[in-house]
Parts: sequence; structure tokens; C-alpha cells
Amino acid sequence: MTSASFDADSFSAAILRALAEAPGDGGMSLPRLGKRLGQGASVVMRQLTLMGDAAIGGVRGPGWVRVVQLDDRWVAHLTDAGREIASTLPADENAR
Repeated sequence: MTSASFDADSFSAAILRALAEAPGDGGMSLPRLGKRLGQGASVVMRQLTLMGDAAIGGVRGPGWVRVVQLDDRWVAHLTDAGREIASTLPADENAR
């Protein structure tokens, strides 16, 4: 996927789907999430920041994800709000 064809809405949906499919508590390391989505960890982290509850430009995000640092790795988790949104998403047409 090139940056010219990058669509934040579909990327957000892909992140939500991937985290919803993660085993256990829905946590997934940023490198693993990036590899699964075909994007670098920095690209994934920027999108996760927009999807979290941080205020950017005075506007709070939707709070769908939270990112925590466990020892030396960053792990993304769905929040309850994110899990609810993920359950309403249509199936991914590009899934293998």
C-alpha cells in the first residue's frame, strides 16, 4: 500500500479488525500489527494515536484503542468502545 492510496478510514477499520481477532485480551505488539497490516510500526502508531482518547488540536479521539508499553515493547489493545465498533464492521473483503 503506497502513501498515495492510504485511506485513514479503511486503515482504522483494518486495525480494529486485527485487534478484535487477537487472542486473549486483544493485545498485539506494534511490530506484529504493522506486519499484519503491511505498514511500518511508526505509521501504525500515528494511526493508533488518532484512534485513542488523546486530545489532538483540542479534539479528543474516539477512544477505540489504548497503547501501553510493556517492558521494551508497545502493545495496542481495543477498549470496550473499540470492541463495540469492531463488531459492527463489515467483513474485510481483502482478507485471505
